[in-house]
Amino acid sequence: MLERDRTTVLVIDVQEAFRKGVEHFDDVARGSAVLLQAAQIMSLPAVVTEQYPKGLGATVDEVARHLGDVEPLPKTVFSGASAEGFDLGGRDQVLMCGIEAHVCVHQTAAELLAAGAEVHVAVDAVGSRSALDREVGLRRMTDAGALPTTVETALFEMFGRAGGDEFKQVQGLVK
Repeated sequence: MLERDRTTVLVIDVQEAFRKGVEHFDDVARGSAVLLQAAQIMSLPAVVTEQYPKGLGATVDEVARHLGDVEPLPKTVFSGASAEGFDLGGRDQVLMCGIEAHVCVHQTAAELLAAGAEVHVAVDAVGSRSALDREVGLRRMTDAGALPTTVETALFEMFGRAGGDEFKQVQGLVK
C-alpha cells in the first residue's frame, strides 16, 4: 500500500526522441504529467531522469511544464538509480513510470528492489517501442517484486479517503 510519507514519484526518460516510436506515447506523457502534478499538490518528492539528453532531447514539454523545482537528472546508464545525483529523499516507496519498460524502467526497478525499496509501477504510464517489449518489461518487473498499479489507483491509494482540497485537486487531474 502506497503511503504519502514514504513515496517518491519517479519519471524515467519521457523524452522527445521517443515520441514517434513508443506505442501509446501520449498516454505515457499524460500519466507522467499527472503524477508530477499530484506530487506537487501532495508535497511528494519527485525525480525525473533523461537518457542522454544531448542525443535524445529533453523531457517533453507536456511533462516538463509540471517539473516545478525538479531538475531532470541526465544519465547515460540505463538504471535511473545509478544516475549521478539520484536520491529518493529518504523514502522507501517509489511510484514510477516512463520509457522504455524493458530497458531503463526495468533496470531502475530492479536496482531499487535490490536496494530494498518497494516499487510500484504505473502500468498505464509505461511504454516501449513494441508491445512485446513493454509486456516483457512489465512482467520482469512484477516477477522481481514490483507492484503493478495505475496512475489513478496509486494516487487514490495514498489518500485513502475522499475529501479535502488536495483530494479534489488530484481527482480533477484523473477525471
